[in-house]
Amino acid sequence: MEFLHTPFLTQPLWLWLSFLAIVALLLALDLGVLHRDDREIGVRESLWLSAGYIGVAVLFGAWVWHHLGPQPGLEYFTGYLIEKSLSMDNVFVIALIFGYFAVPRQYQHRVLFWGILGVIVLRALMIGLGAALVSQFSWVLYLFGAFLVLTGLKMLWMSGHQTDLAGNPLLKFLRRRMRVTDGLHGHDFFVRQPHPVSGKTVLWATPLFLALCMVEFADLVFAVDSVPAIFAITTDPFIVYTSNIFAILGLRALYFALAAMIHRFAYLKYALALVLVFIGGKIFLVNIVGKIPPTISLSVTGALIAAGVLVSLWKTRDTRDTGEARQVEEARGEAREGRPASALKAR
Repeated sequence: MEFLHTPFLTQPLWLWLSFLAIVALLLALDLGVLHRDDREIGVRESLWLSAGYIGVAVLFGAWVWHHLGPQPGLEYFTGYLIEKSLSMDNVFVIALIFGYFAVPRQYQHRVLFWGILGVIVLRALMIGLGAALVSQFSWVLYLFGAFLVLTGLKMLWMSGHQTDLAGNPLLKFLRRRMRVTDGLHGHDFFVRQPHPVSGKTVLWATPLFLALCMVEFADLVFAVDSVPAIFAITTDPFIVYTSNIFAILGLRALYFALAAMIHRFAYLKYALALVLVFIGGKIFLVNIVGKIPPTISLSVTGALIAAGVLVSLWKTRDTRDTGEARQVEEARGEAREGRPASALKAR
């Protein structure tokens, strides 16, 4: 059993295998036991499921603290909080994707679940590449820092920018290269249907598969921000990867609760932008004030996120979510004109 103690990316192999076993168990429990059937996940179930994921992540962090020491433990919790916070911005985009493709709520969990598998692989590749670059070229951290500062400033400047999915290059590419059905076919990503010209039965992708691709692409885009942000906290690939995956697992579970109250977090993006600026600026402050302790990084990050949430809740305390009412009216108008009620399908 000596091979289990073989170092792999700074940590023994058994640590990595233990983490992957925990993730595999969580995913098997999620899909195989809790959500074997397609059904709509309510806010209460979403909150309980998220609480379970958070509890597992906190216990894992406590174990890291006990086994590897206080500093890796603090770095894990800081990375977890940063990834959790930055990923919340991804919820806005995922909700937009589901609305664009009119994915019913009972199929949304299926897309998010299979999207997790892609996230696990993509994040591993990105973090492995980042770790290799940082270990060979220490100046890469300064590039990460500059990128984070510029990204944060861009987020502050473009906080009101709306995402245009119809003009997305990936979506246009997929529609050109694949046969895509006009509507959904239950929870299937692919179906076999006759070709309109030859009449032969061929494989078609469904809009649900396009939604899955767009969710994966959105996560890849957001990873470009979050991965350098955690490397600015620690260069240990084990801490970076585990904190990333646990944060994403919990956020996907929380999606159904957050999607119902997105409008209440209108000012959170400003807090996330300031977090990126702080984390990026921290790298350049090392040569001036020395390495900033993980406790300060965790405290500042937590304070910024908490302030963003509180300000959002305060500013939107008197607003009401008129989105559903607007969709109902649009659906009624479409019905009167003989068009499909796409707005209600998006629900």
